[in-house]
Amino acid sequence: MTQVSMTVNGKTVSGDVEGRTLLSSFLRDHLSLTGTHVGCDTAQCGACVVHVNGEAVKSCNMLALEAEGADVGTIEGQADPDGSLNVIQQAFQDHHGLQCGFCTPGMVMSAAALLKENPRPTEAEIRKYLEGNLCRCTGYHNIVKAIMAASGQDVSHIAAE
Repeated sequence: MTQVSMTVNGKTVSGDVEGRTLLSSFLRDHLSLTGTHVGCDTAQCGACVVHVNGEAVKSCNMLALEAEGADVGTIEGQADPDGSLNVIQQAFQDHHGLQCGFCTPGMVMSAAALLKENPRPTEAEIRKYLEGNLCRCTGYHNIVKAIMAASGQDVSHIAAE
């Protein structure tokens, strides 16, 4: 066992882990931050996306020890300081960008990373950015619409699907 320390959602945390412990497992099993979902364990689905030092990372493809000293952000840290939904989360709710909700944490985290890089992405740019995130329920249309709305763009011309 090796001790790992990092900052998660603004709080310094540490724990003893085996060398093979994935960051997703550390977050879920050691810190009880179960909003980070694990769908495939092979970095294919994107449900486990978190931010590590400001970059979107599939946490099922990163060892917890690789996050030593890092600043990690999870879906639990996305809410506004008063606990209300942030603009991206609210847009997902307002524009029906979720159904079963399994992919939603990863989609929101990917959307936050995209909007940090590109504050006003086009529909094509959003679709390209989300290629590493799988959703089996929504067909992506409303997810794209939600991200466009979160970026402050007018989406009234986009038909609901």
